[in-house]
Amino acid sequence: MKRSLSIVILLGSFVFLLCGCDSLNFLKSKKSVFSRGSTSIVARGTVIAKAGNIPITQEDLNQDILSYNEMIPADKPEKKITTREQRIEYVKNEMVRRALLYQEALNRGLDNDEEIAAVLDRTKMELCVVKLMKDETDKTDVSAKEVEDAYNTYKDQLKEPEQRNIREIVVGSEQDAKEVLVQLLQGADFATLAKERSRAPSSKDGGDLGFIDKNKSNKFVQFDAVAFSDTLEVGRTSNIFKGPDGYYILKLEAKKGGKQKSLSEMYDDIKRTLVFLKKQQEIDDLISKLSKTNKVDIKEGEIK
Repeated sequence: MKRSLSIVILLGSFVFLLCGCDSLNFLKSKKSVFSRGSTSIVARGTVIAKAGNIPITQEDLNQDILSYNEMIPADKPEKKITTREQRIEYVKNEMVRRALLYQEALNRGLDNDEEIAAVLDRTKMELCVVKLMKDETDKTDVSAKEVEDAYNTYKDQLKEPEQRNIREIVVGSEQDAKEVLVQLLQGADFATLAKERSRAPSSKDGGDLGFIDKNKSNKFVQFDAVAFSDTLEVGRTSNIFKGPDGYYILKLEAKKGGKQKSLSEMYDDIKRTLVFLKKQQEIDDLISKLSKTNKVDIKEGEIK
């Protein structure tokens, strides 16, 4: 749970399958029944059109327009359907055409096609599973104390990423490194020495690597450890250390980020994460319970 909490919060992005499913919120308005031979088609909502025996409802149109508009790029708002006239045209040119094709498919008995039936069965199973999980976890919540406890436990992981502006000098031998370090301690300019003595590609920039993130410098473990050491202060140089390309000396030019966010700033994100994790645990517990009351037979030999 500790690993899951830090990862989910740090990513900053949360998608909650268990929070709801619009496709399962069936309309409670008056139902209209349309016949196609021996089968009745129930229209859930206000019927605004009919193609053959296929009803088209206001609710269907609203959902279609919502989905359509969501696909329009933000820089092309004029492409969205916003007026009543545009909605009428959409019904005529899209929904009626689709309904006519569906009516013909029904007339040909394609709804009894084995492949389609299999897909419908899988879709029904998935929707039922989502609805069950929603019902099972609908009232799941966490207390303010749980949020505060989680914050206190993981607050070090919830800091803004710290970045450091590092310069480097890389030389071929320990003796060369000692000479450079003595010059630096005597007041020599780090950037100038980097241009003159460093063998690293950064020498042309005075050893400047710009701002780097911890563990993302594309260097090596000891480099990151020295560059992000608590004892390396802004304006100071590091001791000599050996790396794969020679002997290194670093200088910390500046640092930014690393701010500790307050509980109030993180409260909503932490709560959403804890609720999500608790819902996952409740589903896992339900599955564990069901595994004990239902026989599960996996024919491993038949799996290819």
